[in-house]
Amino acid sequence: MDHEQLRAALDASTKALVEGTAKHPKLAHLDRVYLPSREAVKQIVKRLRQLCFPGYFGERGLTTEQLLDRTHLLVSETADLLYEQVRYCLRYHEHIAKGETGAQCVDCDDRAREIIATFFTRVSDVRDLLASDVGASFEGDPAAQNPDETIFSYPGLFAVTVQRLAHEFYKLEVPLLPRMMTESAHASTGIDIHPGAQLGPSLFIDHGTGVVIGETSVIGSDVKIYQGVTLGALAPAYGQLLRGTKRHPTIEDEVTIYAGATILGGETVVGKGSTIGGNVFLTSSVPPYNIVTTEPPRLKFRDRRRRTRGQDTVLDFQI
Repeated sequence: MDHEQLRAALDASTKALVEGTAKHPKLAHLDRVYLPSREAVKQIVKRLRQLCFPGYFGERGLTTEQLLDRTHLLVSETADLLYEQVRYCLRYHEHIAKGETGAQCVDCDDRAREIIATFFTRVSDVRDLLASDVGASFEGDPAAQNPDETIFSYPGLFAVTVQRLAHEFYKLEVPLLPRMMTESAHASTGIDIHPGAQLGPSLFIDHGTGVVIGETSVIGSDVKIYQGVTLGALAPAYGQLLRGTKRHPTIEDEVTIYAGATILGGETVVGKGSTIGGNVFLTSSVPPYNIVTTEPPRLKFRDRRRRTRGQDTVLDFQI
């Protein structure tokens, strides 16, 4: 194939792709309002993390004397970024979700400013919760040398930090943005916490990879969750029919859920002080102060040796 033939083939493919867009209009965002920027949302998360944990991230060598000016600058920068993205989210909701693609959102800008002002009044309360999470992470992990280590490097704490911040936007009914925030943490940690989940204080997600916490989950205080745990819906096949219902479990205070456990259903309640063992599949409630485990595996013993050419050979599996 020469260059002219390649160019002709590419032109034909381009035409087919453009014409095919009409077959799948939901896969294209054309002639509509701007969507929020994923990169901008990542920058917002980065700056909010610096506000929550000053001196750990961002500018190095921050001192007490510099804190006021640095905080003022960070709040201003973050508010500017948020204003644009919240506007886009509100306009998207008005023009796309309601099918009013040609209309103008007359109050989106004012609403965006009100949302941002309200959000920043709540950041101090979020930091109080994060302080309890840091304590739980350090006290719950004997491998942690100090609280600094948990703040600076633990993926579970990062995922919880982003979720707690995103949850405030969720409560303020901002579309898209909260989910984009938690998905940015999901992408980097493997921990998927929906912004709608209600997380109590002193939550410790240890190791964390593969943890899934659904939108209507409710988690009490002093809960410890290990990797691979799912707090999910019991009947996801019904999809959108379940929207707005309580479909994820409630975990009461002082519960420990070990690796690989799956707990499903909006009516499922794990009582205070209970322990859920590894790989448990649970769809019914557990009374307080109980331990739930799977049946222990049965061990089968056999002699792995066989006699070959007068010598003992150890059998093993090969793939």
